[in-house]
Order: sequence, then structure tokens, then C-alpha cells
Amino acid sequence: MSAPLSEFGAMLIVIFIGFLPNEVWRVLGVLFGRRIDEDSAWMRWVKAVATALLAAVVARLVLVPSGALVALPLWLRVGAVAGGIAGFLAIRRSVLAGVLAAETILVLGAWWLGIG
Repeated sequence: MSAPLSEFGAMLIVIFIGFLPNEVWRVLGVLFGRRIDEDSAWMRWVKAVATALLAAVVARLVLVPSGALVALPLWLRVGAVAGGIAGFLAIRRSVLAGVLAAETILVLGAWWLGIG
């Protein structure tokens, strides 16, 4: 089989197995999400659960790290979380600003410590 044809086949597999099944749920979410009252008790509960799950993932990454984070000391990981929260709050509650601030602290801290 020629290379362009096999690449085309791989792209079709990604589209039909990876993209389309997820896209169905996105479209349904948009269609049904228009009717949901964001201030309802149900949505407040959903937001609370989502926030708790995110907090648990961050706590696990900080307290029981895996991969490259294992090499970084606890104080640097905690400092990166604090810097991320500060960046989030400083720039109009921007998630991107918080993530970039935390990542910058981790990268610069690893460089300063000679890790990596």
C-alpha cells in the first residue's frame, strides 16, 4: 500500500473513531444546554462537584506527583499552585493566566534547581 493512501486511511480512522463519536455528545450538549437554568440548584451542584474533582486532581498532582513532577520539591509544587491562583485572580479570573503563571514557576524553579 502506498504511503499517501495509508496516511489517508489513518486520518479516516481518527475521524470516524476518535472525532465523530465525541462530536455527537457535543452537539447534543449544545442543543439541550440552551434550556438549562444556570442558577438552578442542580447546576450549582454540578459546578460544585466539578470544582471538587478538579481540586482533588490538583491536590494529587501536588502531594503525590508522578512523572517529571516527582523530581520537583514539594515547596516548588505548592508555590506553583499559589502562583497559579494569584495569576488567575490578578488577570480578571483568567484560567489561561493561572495556568501560565503556575507553569512558568515550575519551569523556572526546575531550571534554578538544575533539575531536568
